[in-house]
Amino acid sequence: MSEQKDFIRYSVITEKNPREIVMLRGSGCRFKRCRFCDYHLDSSKDKEENYHINREVLEKVTGQYGSLEVINSGSFLELDELTMTEIERVCKEKEIHNLRFEVHWMYREHVAKWKEHFKKMGITLKIKMGVETFDDAFRKDVFDKGMEGATPEEIAKVADEVCLLFGITGQTKESMLSDIKTGLSLFERICINIMVENTTDIRPDSEVIRLFEKEIYPLYIENDRVDILLENTDFGVGGRA
Repeated sequence: MSEQKDFIRYSVITEKNPREIVMLRGSGCRFKRCRFCDYHLDSSKDKEENYHINREVLEKVTGQYGSLEVINSGSFLELDELTMTEIERVCKEKEIHNLRFEVHWMYREHVAKWKEHFKKMGITLKIKMGVETFDDAFRKDVFDKGMEGATPEEIAKVADEVCLLFGITGQTKESMLSDIKTGLSLFERICINIMVENTTDIRPDSEVIRLFEKEIYPLYIENDRVDILLENTDFGVGGRA
């Protein structure tokens, strides 16, 4: 998809854990079963073109906060080797000491060695994982996350931060609050994403979203450990250039 080059892929987050963020392009999510997600469309099997796009984006990084978040349509392990090398180079040259990657649960056994790899470079690697909810049945039957049976405690052994997805039919004030409280009790940070219209069959539930905005949003919007994305482009990446 040539249009993928036109996405805004670099931004700076100035509030709540200030950092630079880049949206890179990889080979695509290997799991690709999550019923709510079409983010995997931002991908290509052309490693050379991916690297060209990613290098241009990474050149924008200044290191102003010493912190960089890298996202892509899937897990960081689906980025090509040249891109990974470029990330390391940028972190070294720009004196970035805190790095964030996203990863799917299926790659959980690979996380420790990558944390150790970056530790040797003087970089603290934080892992961010989309769990969407801690309700195992809902996560399986509605989201199809591929995390059957994974407990919050088990997830916390792999991930430092988690993403939650709200605004879906069947969610309640109680269920959303429960997810938030579990997330804050076991993880350093949580990121709440509100479901938006996309190409999947899962649709945002306007009543659930209104409930969140009225009853829950005011409770956590000032919490420094909670990012809330009412739109999936609120971090400044993902929209059209």
